[in-house]
Amino acid sequence: MKYLKSVVQYECMTSFKYIWIFYAIQYAIVSLITLIIGISMGTFENIGTNALEINTLIYVSILGVLGFKEDFKMLIQNGFTRKYIFAATFSLFCFISGIMAFVDMATGNIIHHFNDRYISLYGGIYGYGNLFMNWLWLFLVYVLICCLLYLVILVINKVGKTTSIYLGVILGGIVLLTVALFRYVFSDETVNNILKFFMKTMGFMESGSVNYILPVLTLFILVGIFSVVSFAIIRHTELK
Repeated sequence: MKYLKSVVQYECMTSFKYIWIFYAIQYAIVSLITLIIGISMGTFENIGTNALEINTLIYVSILGVLGFKEDFKMLIQNGFTRKYIFAATFSLFCFISGIMAFVDMATGNIIHHFNDRYISLYGGIYGYGNLFMNWLWLFLVYVLICCLLYLVILVINKVGKTTSIYLGVILGGIVLLTVALFRYVFSDETVNNILKFFMKTMGFMESGSVNYILPVLTLFILVGIFSVVSFAIIRHTELK
């Protein structure tokens, strides 16, 4: 347990400072662009942006992709088991996602309070009434993206680049086939039932009400699935 604590602390502390570097760069760029556009147009009215959380999604995607090879190699060489490495990586995802979800939740609601034209990612979908659910939803979305991209990079490392390309082509074919099935094969009733099911998983009920628990449960289940599959792969993973 002592070794697990040390590797978790290492993973989290080495990544902590990059969160604030990311936010400093993000808001500096947004401020600069706003200033340039405002000066060039002669007015700052109707100038702004929405859903800054999209930038965080890009950041955690990069974290998920890059969170494997270097750390895995270093930790393996220092005698840590794959179980500990996976636990440390998942802890890192949760640590980073929790902090960034809180910052994005707070920032989005503060900006919206002073400028109701600004629409945050969660607020645009579910509204601004519940700060905790806002944070929890963003947290799970960020963890989900990390786990998904981490799983992708594990699969690529496991099967090799050539096989990964074939798998990508097959996945693209499945997507095209699915689109064709929805357009030309499934009846309107079947399509409507499928859409209603997915709307329910997002919390939108047929009565017009919003269930804030269902999207959280959906995200939690997806995170669990991706995590279990990732752990199953990393147990037999070798660097290539």
